[in-house]
Amino acid sequence: MSSAMASRLKGKTVLITGASAGIGKSTALEFARTQPDDLKLILTARRIDTLKEIAQEIGGFAKGVKVHPVKLDVSKPEEIAALVGNLPEEFKEVDVLVNNAGLVKGVAQAPNIEAEDINIMFATNVTGLINMTQAILPIFKARPDGGRGDIINIGSIAGREPYQGGSIYCATKAAVRSFTDSLRRELIASRIRIIEVDPGQVETEFSVVRFYGDKEKAKKVYEGVEPLTPEDIAEVVVFAAGRRENVVLADALIFPNHQAAATVMHRKTT
Repeated sequence: MSSAMASRLKGKTVLITGASAGIGKSTALEFARTQPDDLKLILTARRIDTLKEIAQEIGGFAKGVKVHPVKLDVSKPEEIAALVGNLPEEFKEVDVLVNNAGLVKGVAQAPNIEAEDINIMFATNVTGLINMTQAILPIFKARPDGGRGDIINIGSIAGREPYQGGSIYCATKAAVRSFTDSLRRELIASRIRIIEVDPGQVETEFSVVRFYGDKEKAKKVYEGVEPLTPEDIAEVVVFAAGRRENVVLADALIFPNHQAAATVMHRKTT
């Protein structure tokens, strides 16, 4: 199976947002491990120095992978608008877009949610994802037979099940889910695959960002449980991209073994 997947990914150009850490970084590494001989990766994030370090890491084990790091804040439409035109010629024919960039801020409940937190979550998780899709989609649609390419949106269980203290984040991920479903319907006459991967509890910088850098608070989120790792989600993303073209892994919900719903988790006690 792995050799078939490597063959299907051969020569492709993959663009990943939020690639400097967590699921985005792991996805970049997993693509490179799966097809180390002939692949191009466009890695975007706000931390360009970290992206360059990841490019070096990939160069150490995947000699046939070319990496183009790009400093990009998806919450800024003007940066997305300039992205495609500034890509080097050999990276312009994007085949796979992984819309991974996203964040959560705080656990405040209405009416005490900070306007700044609302704005940055929507600008990153929703508007940024839509703007990235609109920037790359013309490349896909220009291909023969109505177009070809993969759009893989990283959603969340939060987009399916709202919970207290997460109203804005849940709303943004519900918007991603609706946008993804609409896009699949709108592009049904093409060969463009629209894929959504919804993780449950994953241990990344997610909780550190939610608690404004408080690592002790973030640590408590994962006490008594074994959360998913970024690598777990990356494997599913690459698996989806590596299917035969007629196969669309349209919708994947991924839980760790201790989780049954957004707020239903078994925690071991010491």
